[in-house]
Amino acid sequence: NSQRTRLERVGDTDSDTAKAQGPGCGRTGAGFSYQASGAVVESSSPPLCSGIVPSSTAPIDRRIDTMALSWSATWPSRKQLLLGTFVHSKTRKELEFLHGAAIAVDRQGKIAGIDASSGHINAAKEKLLGRLGWRESEVDIHACRPGQFFFPGFIDTHVHASQYPNIGIFGKTTLLDWLQQYTFPLEASLKDLGKARKVYTACVRRTLAHGTTTAAYYATIDVAATNLLADLCLTLGQRAFIGRVCMDTVDLCPGYYRDESAEESLRATLETIAHIKHIDPEYDIVSPILTPRFAPSCSSESMLGLAKMHREQGLPLQTHISENAGEVELVAELFPEAGSYAKVYDSHGLLTTRTILAHAVHLTEEEARLIAKRQSKVAHCPCSNSSITSGEARVRWLWEKGIEVGLGTDMSGGYSPSMLDAARQAALVSRHVAMGLRDGEERERSKLTVEEVLYLATRGGARVVGLEDKIGGFEVGMQWDAQLVGLGSVEESGRREGEGSQRSAAEDEFEDAGNVDVFGWETWDERMAKWLFNGDDRNTKKVWVKGRLVHSRR
Repeated sequence: NSQRTRLERVGDTDSDTAKAQGPGCGRTGAGFSYQASGAVVESSSPPLCSGIVPSSTAPIDRRIDTMALSWSATWPSRKQLLLGTFVHSKTRKELEFLHGAAIAVDRQGKIAGIDASSGHINAAKEKLLGRLGWRESEVDIHACRPGQFFFPGFIDTHVHASQYPNIGIFGKTTLLDWLQQYTFPLEASLKDLGKARKVYTACVRRTLAHGTTTAAYYATIDVAATNLLADLCLTLGQRAFIGRVCMDTVDLCPGYYRDESAEESLRATLETIAHIKHIDPEYDIVSPILTPRFAPSCSSESMLGLAKMHREQGLPLQTHISENAGEVELVAELFPEAGSYAKVYDSHGLLTTRTILAHAVHLTEEEARLIAKRQSKVAHCPCSNSSITSGEARVRWLWEKGIEVGLGTDMSGGYSPSMLDAARQAALVSRHVAMGLRDGEERERSKLTVEEVLYLATRGGARVVGLEDKIGGFEVGMQWDAQLVGLGSVEESGRREGEGSQRSAAEDEFEDAGNVDVFGWETWDERMAKWLFNGDDRNTKKVWVKGRLVHSRR
């Protein structure tokens, strides 16, 4: 059958492939050497799978930013106390508002204490400092201004950093022709590390500016460029899962952009794992994530090898599933013996509790039951699903099947780097799903609330990436991954707070705090709805990851 033909050809190579991948992708042998600050640092490789060992024939082609080797030096040197209003998801259906509260963060970026009982920030401050035995002189204090609140950092469960330059560029394409026309050429071009640095730096900075503190990234097949993304995330302070993309089928991957073989795909993946293990040994900020692109681009040999790596090293895994109707038909042609798209992954050992499946638009009832049984997770990408005409994922239906769901921007299928935009798109897409239902009760149930889509962007995403005990909310023992949000306050004069009568209209517009105007009579639930549907990065004033201030809006 067609799958057997694919497997027989998996070892084929051509000159275009070698040219696209560059000179050896920086492999240096059983150990790995990294150039940093003029010195070569050696690190041993991680446990190997299937007898695959890193190649020793290629020159070093990697450089690490100095800061990437010393994340601990960038931890806050002092304890911190945050004062004001805190908002987070208590449950999927409920936002909790803590007014006049205080949160203490220790030097390791962990929440050491919370006081929300005093009702006033000064009383909360004194009470919390006394309880912890901290002196005010040893603490940096950050207090909300009127109209501001602290909110958990957003968690983007599916995003292609390598596609960032193409956001908004998709024409009338759908998935399969979009990959060939726009995506593969751009990704292949990032073997140029100068270009990769420019793209990845812009991507990480932009997403941080939108409040994204954690991202599950797809990079490219190039090892050096993928490692560079890990370096930059560590340097710039964004918590990230870094995936070197695996794609080795000759029939469906372009000659200029594919792994030479399944063995090469697995070996290159091990090199990226070793690199990340070297720069962040505990995977505290950056972690590798195994990344078979999707079933049509991967041979059975490579998928089985990644599954073995997944089991042996306990690493998370991400891929795509049932994004587009044509893609689903293609999978049925390539894997006729499997019976369904989900069963292709399951038969190769890729459906587990640590698997993130992007899209899940066209799942059958049987597939949903299988995914729920395996406790795999779904990254809902509403913006991308609309942009390249993939369809409408049914989030309520997935929840009712027992599947955990988070949100993804899916740049550049998605046109926006904003997780807030992804949340509002999730709300709108759920209404389109409802429009297609005849039963009135079912139609109403399908709609997602403000509370639910903000949950998807925070606690839901934390569960999808397996960090629900560390991020996504404000609880003692969790990491301080957070954003300070500011909404525009309108005074009785009709001016925004802080606008002076002597300033020109152009100056007022230049300092515009965004599209959210708060008049003062809104409830906090209404303020959150205004932020969701009208907010953007202008409302994101500060962003912290593990207690480190990583973005501050000027």
